[in-house]
Amino acid sequence: MELIKNKEYGGERPLFGARNLRLENVTIHAGESALKCCSEIEADGCTFEGKYPFWHVDGFRISNSLFTPGARAALWYSRNCEMTDTRVDAPKMFREMDGIKLRNVTIPDAEETLWHCDNVDIENVSVEKADYLFMHSNNIRIRNWHQHGNYSFQYCSNVEIRDAEIHSKDAFWGTDNVTIYDSVISGEYLGWHSRRLTLIRCKISGTQPLCYTRDLRLIDCEFSPDCDLAFEDSEVEATLTTPIASIKNPKRGYIQTPSIGEIITDEHSKAIEPVKIITGK
Repeated sequence: MELIKNKEYGGERPLFGARNLRLENVTIHAGESALKCCSEIEADGCTFEGKYPFWHVDGFRISNSLFTPGARAALWYSRNCEMTDTRVDAPKMFREMDGIKLRNVTIPDAEETLWHCDNVDIENVSVEKADYLFMHSNNIRIRNWHQHGNYSFQYCSNVEIRDAEIHSKDAFWGTDNVTIYDSVISGEYLGWHSRRLTLIRCKISGTQPLCYTRDLRLIDCEFSPDCDLAFEDSEVEATLTTPIASIKNPKRGYIQTPSIGEIITDEHSKAIEPVKIITGK
């Protein structure tokens, strides 16, 4: 593997098409497509300032590095990426990618990040300003995750999340086959129009959660007092460890909870069969 160390590059495509290349303490200054159409690239202790440095790349490992705001849209249309101990200050990262592994990564400006990606494995990652995160992505595994940003995980499928803190309005809309364990999920309109969404030992807050769902399961979950008007037009099997403020027009299934403040059934109910309500300990 060729080694390039303590160098600086800028301009258009300075390392275009490179193969089997290791970069150490290299700075990519303003310009475009520094490592476009490359394969088997290692970058350690590097700084990326220019646009689109990793497009159409197959096989690359980035560690102990920095992507400045100028390196927006840095990783697109690529495969088999590993990123560790790195800070990403640039938005619109990770698009149309297959095979992403992130460990100990911080993304303070994660707007429109991780779109149309497949086979994503994440651990010990925090994201901020993360509106529209994970749009249309599939086969995702996440552990030890901290997130602020609305409209996340829309239209995703085959997702497993453990030990996360997610602050997101309109999270998990239109998803299919998502399971979340031991996590905090804060934000109104959680999980609308989802299918096969399972929440296990999660703490949930926000108005009108989990409406218009199919095959929804909650196991030993907690609802905060602001979780009102829940389960409208939903097929639900729920065991809650806390009271719930109100439910409205659930479609079918059962809800077990210590108590319910209000059960709303009106002329707009689409219930297939009476929903079984079990209260008390």
